[in-house]
Amino acid sequence: MSVSVWLVPLGYLAGSIPFGLLIAKATTGVDVRKAGSGNIGATNVLRIVGSGAGALTLALDALKGWAPVALSQLLGASELLVAAIGLAAFLGHLYPLFLGFRGGKGVATALGVLLALFAKIALLIVGVWLLTAALFRYSSLAALVTTVAAPFLVWVLDGRPPYVGLTIIMCGLILIRHRENVSRLLAGHEGKIGKKLQGADLSQHDRLAS
Repeated sequence: MSVSVWLVPLGYLAGSIPFGLLIAKATTGVDVRKAGSGNIGATNVLRIVGSGAGALTLALDALKGWAPVALSQLLGASELLVAAIGLAAFLGHLYPLFLGFRGGKGVATALGVLLALFAKIALLIVGVWLLTAALFRYSSLAALVTTVAAPFLVWVLDGRPPYVGLTIIMCGLILIRHRENVSRLLAGHEGKIGKKLQGADLSQHDRLAS
């Protein structure tokens, strides 16, 4: 069996590391699963803990998607196997072994996977996110617009079937994970970027997210 095949379960385990939860607990003692939206990702950490913790969570969640894919490419794995390893890391974040298979929404980890596969396309996708976020100030809306655009960009600019398929699967799951955000956006209750939840706002956001 090829050595790179073992990166599939290792990729899943890497993806399962709940960096947002660990960072929030280490810095403030807060369990982000019980605050804000209850998500372990960078956006909730940003709102609950602050910008530094949010940025670090974003970087590490992206790294756990990037590293297994980059390593598999270095070992000469086939495109299909590389895609499987990237998907395993992504699914690890969504369904982490260490948290009873209840994880985050996968945006940062998916970005890390795409950065390892094709950095220029990934940076273009980041540009779509940044533009949408700058215009509307909603992280969830930026994620939704980006996940719709990403498969099209990968198909047009790269076109390799394993990677197009991987992008479609990841983006489809991200969209499903954001269904509550869609409801809050439509109701006008979604928190904007840069608004740190405290006190009554935090309690209200908890009720809306439940």
